[in-house]
Amino acid sequence: MKITDIRALTPDQLTENLLNLKKEQFNLRFQAATGQVEKTHRVNEIRKDIARIKTVLRAKAAA
Repeated sequence: MKITDIRALTPDQLTENLLNLKKEQFNLRFQAATGQVEKTHRVNEIRKDIARIKTVLRAKAAA
């Protein structure tokens, strides 16, 4: 996800996306532990997307 796309979303949509990303991150961590993960780069992408969403949510809350 690009930061411009994230900034265009409402706080409710951001929270929903954050929840979905956390679920996906959990599933990928579980797959990595069992050695079944196919897209290893996706783990880093999700982690960074979560950080971006949290940053934007915090900025919107402060404003």
